[in-house]
Amino acid sequence: MGEDRKGLLYGFLCYLIWGMFPLYWRLLDDVDSFEILAHRMLWSGVFMVTLFIGIRRMRLRNHIQRPRQYLMLLLTGTLISFNWGLYIWAINHGYILQSSLGYYINPLVNVLLGYLFLHERLNRAQTVALMLALAGVVYFTIDYGHFPIISLGLAFSFGIYGLLKKKMGLNATPALTVETIWMMPAALVFITFLCSQGQSALNHFDWFTWLLLLLSGAVTAIPLLLYGKAAERITLTALGFLQYISPTGQFLIGIFVYKESFTTAHIICFACIWLGLTIFTVDIIKRLKRTEK
Repeated sequence: MGEDRKGLLYGFLCYLIWGMFPLYWRLLDDVDSFEILAHRMLWSGVFMVTLFIGIRRMRLRNHIQRPRQYLMLLLTGTLISFNWGLYIWAINHGYILQSSLGYYINPLVNVLLGYLFLHERLNRAQTVALMLALAGVVYFTIDYGHFPIISLGLAFSFGIYGLLKKKMGLNATPALTVETIWMMPAALVFITFLCSQGQSALNHFDWFTWLLLLLSGAVTAIPLLLYGKAAERITLTALGFLQYISPTGQFLIGIFVYKESFTTAHIICFACIWLGLTIFTVDIIKRLKRTEK
């Protein structure tokens, strides 16, 4: 299999797993969202350290050499932890559609962040796409009566995370390893506290719940590693097309599996976002064709 095909396969599997995440986290809806997050942080760290040191036999200092990089990874680790926690809370409290909306908005948030912080110019198509997304959010807020804070929280936290990682330019595997190492102590302290108070899911013998919590590290790290492998082999444009798989999977699961309410406000909001993404995608294809000529 050629490298391009491998990259597409890695990217497809990554976004497919992310798109199916609601099914996994809803199996843990009896466990407090903060405890799920703590286990996700702890076991992700264990998984990454085992993978990086035990299997690959590599040294972090060969990839990350400056103290400032470690401090930046502390910040990105905090951001991704916030993103994970908000996502888990949203899924287990019946906001799957809002979470999918957040990841539909994310590509447009990336464009906005690039304009604000990387001095990337917005062309007409990108401006129209952003205005459509803004119109959808405003309409949803006015008609539905609730500001989609979950959607925007997910979109901006992941967008800023990606912006900082791009500016650092570090290899994905060692960077993720350091991020998860930073998160492990706080997660371990929180889980220990819950256990001492008899409030942890671990206080009640349920092997299935224990297994799900234990596997949360691998479930978290594997798609991130697949994403890194895909990014090494295919263009960001190709990755951009694949990323719509994830929110589409969440969207379909929210409606058809968990029967979430899909009101007129939702329809108009999603329609604006989808139209904006269509314009955005067509513009990328046109610019790519011009570059190849």
